[in-house]
Amino acid sequence: MATIARTVPELPDLAVVVDAFHAALAGRPVTSAAAPGPLAVRGTPAELHALVGQVLVSVTRRGKFVELALERDRVVINAMLTGRFQLAAPGTKLPAKTALGLGFGPRSGSPRDAARWTRGASWLPADDDRAELRYRDPTQMGKVYLVPAGLERPVPGYDASLGPDTDDTALTLEVWRERIRRHPGELKSLLRNQAFIAGIGNAYSDEILHAARLNPFRKRSSLAAEEVDELYRATRRTLSDAVAVLRRRVPPAFETEVRDFLSVHRKGGQPCPRCGTRISEVASRSEATSWCRGCQR
Repeated sequence: MATIARTVPELPDLAVVVDAFHAALAGRPVTSAAAPGPLAVRGTPAELHALVGQVLVSVTRRGKFVELALERDRVVINAMLTGRFQLAAPGTKLPAKTALGLGFGPRSGSPRDAARWTRGASWLPADDDRAELRYRDPTQMGKVYLVPAGLERPVPGYDASLGPDTDDTALTLEVWRERIRRHPGELKSLLRNQAFIAGIGNAYSDEILHAARLNPFRKRSSLAAEEVDELYRATRRTLSDAVAVLRRRVPPAFETEVRDFLSVHRKGGQPCPRCGTRISEVASRSEATSWCRGCQR
């Protein structure tokens, strides 16, 4: 069974959502636009209504941001801690605390650039069917930014300060080595620093450091050259493996976060799957750092 956790959507979660929503919705015209939770929406009712009639061109991700590019305007969503996405048929019950709902009409055909893993999926709405994208956020911590063409509306954090995505092919080992020299501090904080690399949060930073056999509280300056390289490989491998798992287990319940397959995060007191040592865990507010004292040095 999939488990729902109050955790921040990170790159693997959003990568699956974006691939799926692009495959399901790109090429469709917006037929309705509503903001039942208007406090989460940055924009005017007129700007929201102006989305109706525009065709959705693409659904993309940059770091932890999801962007809907329409023929003229854009919608950028930062889900923060509790934001979740849903793909639904019109008329199905609207989830509580829905902040944004966009209805889409039929299209002439599926996008040619749809991710291969989505092709022929049973959860894809037929091209002549209607569909809805819903974004819900119980705490309204996340934000929906309406960005009409020609309007300079800033989206905090969605700018030149954002580092490269961890799955960007341009983030080579050589680039990683150069970037990591410029970012000091503890390793877990480093991985979560969106100016260093984008898309990693609390859960997957724990998983990456476990895979790299590195203690989350070590300083970046203490790393040997081979440890810097292993951290790069562990980052790419851990996130790629997670995406593969989520592609199989998340659809069609895209609002669900599956985290029960993780090795150490939120598994304090359980045996390390690699060396058997009891996993250590320290909590701060709503977050936790989990690691193995036996094999993470």
